[in-house]
Amino acid sequence: MKSLVLLLCFAQLWGCQSAPQGAGLGFRELPCDDPETEHVALIAVDYLNKHLLQGFRQILNQIDKVKVWSRRPFGEVYELEIDTLETICHALDPTPLANCSVRQQTEHAVEGDCDFHILKQDGQFSVLHAQCHSTPDSAEDVRKFCPRCPILIPFNDTNVVHTVKTALAAFNAQNNGTYFKLVEISRAQNVPFPVSTLVEFVIAATDCTGQEVTDPAKCNLLAEKQYGFCKATLIHRLGGEEVSVACKLFQTQPANANPAGPAPTVGQAAPVAPPASPPESVVVGPVAVPLGLPDHRTHHDLRHAFSPVASVESASGEVLHSRNVGQPGDAGAAGPAAPLCPGRVRYFNI
Repeated sequence: MKSLVLLLCFAQLWGCQSAPQGAGLGFRELPCDDPETEHVALIAVDYLNKHLLQGFRQILNQIDKVKVWSRRPFGEVYELEIDTLETICHALDPTPLANCSVRQQTEHAVEGDCDFHILKQDGQFSVLHAQCHSTPDSAEDVRKFCPRCPILIPFNDTNVVHTVKTALAAFNAQNNGTYFKLVEISRAQNVPFPVSTLVEFVIAATDCTGQEVTDPAKCNLLAEKQYGFCKATLIHRLGGEEVSVACKLFQTQPANANPAGPAPTVGQAAPVAPPASPPESVVVGPVAVPLGLPDHRTHHDLRHAFSPVASVESASGEVLHSRNVGQPGDAGAAGPAAPLCPGRVRYFNI
């Protein structure tokens, strides 16, 4: 009798060790670095960039987790968790993502954290659910490896407001033509040496010319929008200030066309945090950060700057059903399976 009990125990133990990972759990797991996983992750990043309203375009840094659920009656749903990093290209910049450099740690990098549900059906992919947020590296960590690196500061910092005003006035004076208005403050940093303020901001052309403007509030954005992205530095010297500004103007966009959503509304307050419920199918345009109004943000959090428009479909048993699929190469494995996730880090960890 004891021999029979021992035999049953050994049989159960062997079965647990050799069972495919994920079998019986209602999903199959792929390695995070599997080409199939990476293909779907890049689709998610492309979707994210197409629905950015503010801030900077994102690039894939790491795949944290992936599950593949079978979906009734056809197709399957990829449940992904991915990390992204900011690039130096603004959301409105048409530059191909492959040509957008990653914002380095020495520039006070910002990391995105996203969850996606992506349906594959008949060879086509569609996003069912998307949710993201982003967080800058801590100032303490930046200073540990780079004591003199610029640190992110709030958009409403006195030096930031002053620098943007001064830089925009300088650009309009140099431009000697169309008058441009501020659309968005995108980034602001303090530099310890030489003491200076760095800003990055978005501008848009108006129906006024620089020489005739007396009241900027009366200048309206053009029907065919033309946006520009500016970088400026204001150096604080004992004998005065020195400002430098360079702006890249993008191609004009036809009326009612905007790659990141409808036309921006200059003068609106910053968006409030969305409710915890699933995102609605509503798109809002880039929102201006009015000079002088309170805005304590140091970056455009993807929680507010990203507006998914796809309908949300729950990854529950109502639409997904169990599928006992093992992992490639793990059948009959004698020991614990090698970890499938997280995947490789493409740039750096924050």
